[in-house]
Amino acid sequence: MTISQISMLVVMTVYLFGMIGVGIKLSDETETVNDFYLGGRKLGPFVTAMSAEASDMSSWLLMGLPGVAYLSGIADAGWTAVGLAFGTYLNWLIVAKRLRMYTAASKSFTVPVFFSHRYGDKKNILTLISAVWIIVFFVPYTASGFAACGKLFNALFGVDYHAAMVVSAIIIMFYTTMGGFLAASMTDFIQSIVMTIALAVILIFGIVTAGGLDAVFANAASLPGYLSITSSYDPQTGKSVSYTVLTIASNAAWGLGYFGMPHILLRFMAIEDENKIKLSRRVASVWVVISMAVAVLIGIVGLGMTRVGAVEELSGSNSETIIVKCAHLLSTHGIIPAAVAGIVLSGILASTMSTSDSQLLAASSSVSNDILVNVFKVKFSEKLILTISRISLMVIAFIGVVIAWDPNSSVFSIVSFAWAGFGAAFGPVVLLALFWRRSNKYGAITGMIVGGVMVFVWKYLVSPMGGILGIYELLPSFLIALLVNVLVSLITAAPEKEVVEMFDQVSHR
Repeated sequence: MTISQISMLVVMTVYLFGMIGVGIKLSDETETVNDFYLGGRKLGPFVTAMSAEASDMSSWLLMGLPGVAYLSGIADAGWTAVGLAFGTYLNWLIVAKRLRMYTAASKSFTVPVFFSHRYGDKKNILTLISAVWIIVFFVPYTASGFAACGKLFNALFGVDYHAAMVVSAIIIMFYTTMGGFLAASMTDFIQSIVMTIALAVILIFGIVTAGGLDAVFANAASLPGYLSITSSYDPQTGKSVSYTVLTIASNAAWGLGYFGMPHILLRFMAIEDENKIKLSRRVASVWVVISMAVAVLIGIVGLGMTRVGAVEELSGSNSETIIVKCAHLLSTHGIIPAAVAGIVLSGILASTMSTSDSQLLAASSSVSNDILVNVFKVKFSEKLILTISRISLMVIAFIGVVIAWDPNSSVFSIVSFAWAGFGAAFGPVVLLALFWRRSNKYGAITGMIVGGVMVFVWKYLVSPMGGILGIYELLPSFLIALLVNVLVSLITAAPEKEVVEMFDQVSHR
């Protein structure tokens, strides 16, 4: 192992142990189930904002988005980023405060329990269905995060993939198990800062290495459709590919996923003061817009670095390693640059860990609290429930490790599919639950089932037909689930009196 590799490894190791330290420090503040899953509803506005966005972006921000821009230009990556930016803002604007008030009034501290409390579902059918969807979509999603960590260490240091993946999983599991939601949120806040530093360092280094911004954009402009928002560049043919309105809508539809993301909705539920959500919204929205714009620009800069021979030409999924390649090049300039490169690589780790810890919490709460306690009415003491919650988290992490054992397992296709799953299954239910008085439990149950199932149907049966049907499965699944929810609500009995009264109580605040 070279001196530069050692320097990078030391920085990354210090970072990982720092996350463990946060978990240990916050373990004393995690005494109840409410503390474990919602942090006692005492998150400040900045931690709420940044932890929500860090847990949202995952390694997609530092690897997936630059990789797409590197290969095909700004259209694919740009319209996806636009959709996510609008989705982020609207989620904070219309969902955050209302959800915080509703979950506090109904004494709900997980998303599945909120659904049942909102609709007066005494049999907890909504809790069971939503808990099952969370497990179905989050366990493999978590596994993809473990796999990303394993691949990163393997590619950089030649460390055995399985060993690196298991150690990463243990670290994430440890600090999350110790500190629960507070640890996940605080580490996510720290990780968002590290991710920001990583983006800034690589952007500046890349521009200098590629010969300046003029050279970068001159290279990009020489490729047909690369800098267009109505067409993209096809690296296989070297030609421009026209964009249709449907293609734009399909990419921008990523923004719909926000309304159904359990780990983001939990941040809204946990803020200490609903009146501080406006500040959180501003912080989160500005960070998301800037960070995604920089990520897209890094992809373009990375192509410029390839043109001058500083970075090897990347194709296919290898394009997602452009930041890793840039960090490796930076590390060859001496010990200090290598340490800085270690910070950049810690940013990639941060983006992965900040999502995995939140997913572990959401999935474990579905097993221990939502299914065992609320659905099957198992009676446990508060202390025992907390212990079961921690054990559930460890079991789910173990299953994630098993799923990620294959080093060739896909990472980003799983992220895309899981995002669609939550967006279609939960998104319409969340919006109608918060804003439509006539919405009832029958519509919510049917819509939630149809939304989740349609993601599978569209992905594996409809989309392969191609043509106008080959769009991102989230868009049609979300719209169909929304329509089904509304129609079933209208043709079945109106909500019970107490359900309507609760809705009016929250609406008039």
